Amino acid sequence: MTNFLPVTMQELLETGVSQPDFVYITGDAYVDHPSFGAAIITRLLQSQGYSVAVLAQPDWHTVKDFTRFGKPRLAFLVTGGNIDSMVAHYTSAKRKRSTDMYSPGGRAGLRPDRAVITYCRKIREAYPDAAIAIGGLEASLRRFAHYDYWDDTVRPSILADSGADLLMYGMGEHQITELAQLLAEGVPIQEITDIRGTCYLTSPENTPWGGVQCPDYAQVCRDKKAYAKATRQQYDQQDEITGKTVLQRHGDKMLVQNPPAVSLTQEELDAVYRLPYQRKPHPMYDAQGGVPGIEEVQFSIAHNRGCFGYCNFCSIALHQGRRITCRSEESILEEAKKITEMPNFKGYIHDVGGPTANFRLPSCKKQAKSGMCVGKKCLAPEPCKALQVDHSEYLRILRKLRKLPKVKRVFIRSGIRFDYVMADEDDTFFKELVAEHVSGQLKVAPEHVSNVVLDKMGKPHIECYEAFQKRFYEITKSLGKKQYLVPYLMSSHPGSTLQEAVKLSLFLRDNGMHPEQVQDFYPTPGTISTCMYYTELDPYTMEPVYVPKTPKEKAMQRALLQYYLPQNRQLVLSALKQAGRQDLIGTKPNCLVAPEQRSDSQRSHADKNRNPHTKGGVSPRKPKHSSKKSRRS
Repeated sequence: MTNFLPVTMQELLETGVSQPDFVYITGDAYVDHPSFGAAIITRLLQSQGYSVAVLAQPDWHTVKDFTRFGKPRLAFLVTGGNIDSMVAHYTSAKRKRSTDMYSPGGRAGLRPDRAVITYCRKIREAYPDAAIAIGGLEASLRRFAHYDYWDDTVRPSILADSGADLLMYGMGEHQITELAQLLAEGVPIQEITDIRGTCYLTSPENTPWGGVQCPDYAQVCRDKKAYAKATRQQYDQQDEITGKTVLQRHGDKMLVQNPPAVSLTQEELDAVYRLPYQRKPHPMYDAQGGVPGIEEVQFSIAHNRGCFGYCNFCSIALHQGRRITCRSEESILEEAKKITEMPNFKGYIHDVGGPTANFRLPSCKKQAKSGMCVGKKCLAPEPCKALQVDHSEYLRILRKLRKLPKVKRVFIRSGIRFDYVMADEDDTFFKELVAEHVSGQLKVAPEHVSNVVLDKMGKPHIECYEAFQKRFYEITKSLGKKQYLVPYLMSSHPGSTLQEAVKLSLFLRDNGMHPEQVQDFYPTPGTISTCMYYTELDPYTMEPVYVPKTPKEKAMQRALLQYYLPQNRQLVLSALKQAGRQDLIGTKPNCLVAPEQRSDSQRSHADKNRNPHTKGGVSPRKPKHSSKKSRRS
């Protein structure tokens, strides 16, 4: 018997249980690490005295796997995994991925498309009257009628599509605790309608009073203005203090979203991270090479939740929320000590972060009573005057981590909000970040350089990033180090015309950057940017938004980010001509690509004589650094 939760009936029987209280079904391999939502929810239930069996990546072609543990006493709990199953399967170009980082050996194809729906239907086939509750990112972001990029249509709430009884959205600990208690008391799941952070379907005559009713499923399918209006209404009600019940009719049923769950207190969050995680994949995967998804997080520490950065293309606001909650210093140090005792620890803590690494405070003091501002952003296009900026606690924690026995270095690899760093009048953190916590490259996310596009992204204007970049290299130089910024950049976001894409390529040229990977905008479920992509409207202004949608234009915008690659030459030529920038076609130092009629040997000779464009003499043809990008939704 291992210290993992039971994954077979034999293991369950060895615990003295023949019928588990819960069967937890996930589209990921079973990894008992707090970076995996499945681990947190199952360990939390176990700590409360419930028996839980884990069914990871069941074979969905028959019902056999779904009957492995029989019908649970209380409920089936279903999640697609750490990311949406369609994002796990397909690239932004809708090509099938060859690997799956959350599956044993990185093997693709071990979960179905639309995993939550498929799993729930198989449960219903095996046990028609079983209680089913769904949660996790896939369920959370598809809780309303939503545009589905892969079907290119509006799909109903995943609650209606799956046939589940209840949907838990957000970070789940409070919801699952209340749900388990009510089920244990004998309350039928169909009668559990008042838990915050949950959604349910009911007859219209049972609709609760006082809710905000957004356009119904039929309306948002036929009317893009109605879809945009619904998106704004849904986002505006996601604060735990000011958020109201949200209603959306689906045929003869009413979808009811209760107000968001209250954030965990620091004590509650600390307790979650004290649970007895094994911090590794189940050993049943050892022969298959383990689970690659653990590699980035095994020696990392999550110290916070939530993000008031509120980027339009990001799912965090609709899932974790904008409110910051943090673990205590003692909890973080306790986890770090556990990491240092792991047999394969080499002395390097890979990350001390979260959705945004350097947030430890609420964005302002008033939100404790008044909630987050509706329809406004704390940092974009400029920092709010009420913003609290203070890195001192985070810096104190990092210093203590560096002093732990067996710790050689402590890195920060998750997102640093450079605009928040620049808003801090005290640059002690900035200096120490560069001196102590960068492993050669620091990843930051300006995303674009055009302020037109950045406004649609909900990001700060490029002048802020340029100031950050200047200061980063000044500090780096003063320390005698060779370190580089790796900017995350995105092509084809709503608002990006070819002219805006050309501006981005010129920024790369002038800074000597040759990104090895580039990110096309990916219209993932539930985000504000996805609403813009589908409706071609800004849901907060209802003004038209230009959206690059054709494969040809998206390919041109992508090619402009890698204009120096020979295979992109024809696309770059087409893009520059279409954008009216023929001045960038030629052999002069400021040009991006040689004219079409020049031979390869002539182009090679011109490249050798091209002058560098960047500070420090970095040639754009042979940069000293490159931008690597690997991003999850």
